Amino acid sequence: MSITTDKKRAAPKGAPTSGNTKSPGISEDQLLSLYRAMLVIRLTEEELARCHARGLVHGACHTYVGQEAVATGVCAHLRKEDVVFSTHRGHGHALAKGAHPRDLMAELFGRQTGLSRGRGGSMHLFSPEIGMMGTSGIVGPCILQACGGGYSFKVKGTDNVAAAFFGDGASNNGAFHEGLNMASIWKLPALFICENNQFATEVPNAYAAGNPNVASRAAAYGMPGIEVDGNDIRAIFAVAEEAVARARSGDGPTLIECKTYRTRAHAEGMGDFGYRTKEDVEAWKTKCPIQRLRKSILDDGTASAAELDAIDAEVQTLVLESRNFAEKSPWPEPTTAAEHIYAVPIRRASAKPQASSSTRELTYTQATTEALTEEMAANPHIFVMGEGIGKRGGNFRTTAGLYDIHGPVRLCDTPICERGFVGLACGAAMTGTRPVIDFMFADFVLDSVGEIINQIAKMQYMSSGRLKMPVLLRGCVGIGHSAATHHSGNYYAMYAQVPGLRVVVPSTPYDAKGLFKRALRCQDPVLFLEPRELMNIKGPVPAEDYEIEFGQASIVREGKDLTVVAIGRMAHVTAGLLDQLAKEQISVELIDPRTVLPLDTQTILKSVAKTGRLLIVDEAYAPCSVGAEIAAQIADMGFDDLDAPIRRVNGLFTPTPYSPSLEKAVVPSVDEVQTAIRELVRE
Repeated sequence: MSITTDKKRAAPKGAPTSGNTKSPGISEDQLLSLYRAMLVIRLTEEELARCHARGLVHGACHTYVGQEAVATGVCAHLRKEDVVFSTHRGHGHALAKGAHPRDLMAELFGRQTGLSRGRGGSMHLFSPEIGMMGTSGIVGPCILQACGGGYSFKVKGTDNVAAAFFGDGASNNGAFHEGLNMASIWKLPALFICENNQFATEVPNAYAAGNPNVASRAAAYGMPGIEVDGNDIRAIFAVAEEAVARARSGDGPTLIECKTYRTRAHAEGMGDFGYRTKEDVEAWKTKCPIQRLRKSILDDGTASAAELDAIDAEVQTLVLESRNFAEKSPWPEPTTAAEHIYAVPIRRASAKPQASSSTRELTYTQATTEALTEEMAANPHIFVMGEGIGKRGGNFRTTAGLYDIHGPVRLCDTPICERGFVGLACGAAMTGTRPVIDFMFADFVLDSVGEIINQIAKMQYMSSGRLKMPVLLRGCVGIGHSAATHHSGNYYAMYAQVPGLRVVVPSTPYDAKGLFKRALRCQDPVLFLEPRELMNIKGPVPAEDYEIEFGQASIVREGKDLTVVAIGRMAHVTAGLLDQLAKEQISVELIDPRTVLPLDTQTILKSVAKTGRLLIVDEAYAPCSVGAEIAAQIADMGFDDLDAPIRRVNGLFTPTPYSPSLEKAVVPSVDEVQTAIRELVRE
């Protein structure tokens, strides 16, 4: 049975027709196993619908009734080590991959024994132990994460497969284009299964898509696209078998469009007939994939009615026992609500030689490149993605020389698709590799902010710590070189509001290498934001191996009259004033936070207790800034130590202009910082 681009396995329009032909390659035992698996999904979902009506399900409940053949037919070919990424309608995928109904039901009941330990509910199901890597309430990320799983298997050299299940609505999302394109150019071992139930919530696909035939779009990406009757388990089984074999053999991905229908509402409790008719729903119910398989099993003599009835009774008992288990399961302890935001450290930082202990000087970029070089040599699961980071060595020479050592898989040039490769990084981290994403400028990665905040930052928490997220996202921040408004952003304040992230803004080569090392060894996602105007500065960098812990500020210079906290390039601007101020008998204690999440408030508090005054200098604008957070925390915890109001010097609250005269006007100047220090000392 060959796979050809856009080959149709069944009529694409209307309800599927039944067929009784026994498919080659499916044994009698397999047919009965498929029947049972579909029945487990159906009866579990129907019981969950009743439980939702009873109030046992506390949030949304998106059932899979009517679509059981898809998950069952695909997952029948997957090993435990193969991985599945799913969407909000993911109960069936979890059960087909091997999750127990009791664990699924307990999750929807919000209990400690649930798949996600009560943290996820209907739309966020995690069971990495069986390769169920998670479902998402956001449409599209599962496609990118499956690319990441496939890329992990490519880096590791295994023959495992990653599968993404998504609805027809996701096929009109940018993640679909970016994901399929990446999977195609890198020949990733991935399956993209579109469950076309013909409605994205309440919007018909016929209206939402200029080309509503999803399978036909595969041709644009150079991969096979197959349309199959999504209510015919035999057809799906055969198509999935070939697609999985193709992926395992290194021949790349396949797009499978399963034409099916959900026969319950989008979510339990929602109205259903403002956008479709009762007649349509009833017509599709008569094409039930379970009854269709049952009839064909009886017709071809695979099993008797009594044998199938026994399976029915056994599954019914299983589901009722599972519901009882879920109802009796304990609630999560409220004291655990803030656990698993970050990974438990797997190692202590190495000894930290002082920068002055070495006469060797490197530039900021050389320091991070040295750290990356050493860690890539030590850890074969590290890979780097970005635009021009391969042979070219990166726009800022951040990967210079590494392509010649490690080749195109570990130093992978990407298309211009930031959301795509950041979403891929999430799936790669979930499946055991350590991606480094080099996005050049922090402005560019804003296209992927949903993947960072909704997926990467939350993954450890939602999986109750069972999935780690060792992703390093690096790029330039800051104003300079007349780069104008799309190459000059300082966005660390935005990311510093997100639990689950580490946000690093080093200002010296010494700090850059030590913090980069830490980022490449920890299990948390790190935003490593490099002030562009500092990338060529030189400073002492020890040859010895060392790390710098996150959340440890640097006291750049001790003083007694005034504390200045300066972020990024502003640490250098301020440091350049200190000798002159000392001649004026103004002793400044300068602190560089180095990381803004976590923020080392204690070091600042100790300094303010000594000096009585605090000035915060930050190139980013003032509203809702890191400086505002520092000021709030010190005012709260160190108020009695303050002898004067806290003052701040920030960039203007404006997009960055191009002209040098305008650019200069929006950045804190040396004179502004110097004046602010003098005035605060006099208060």
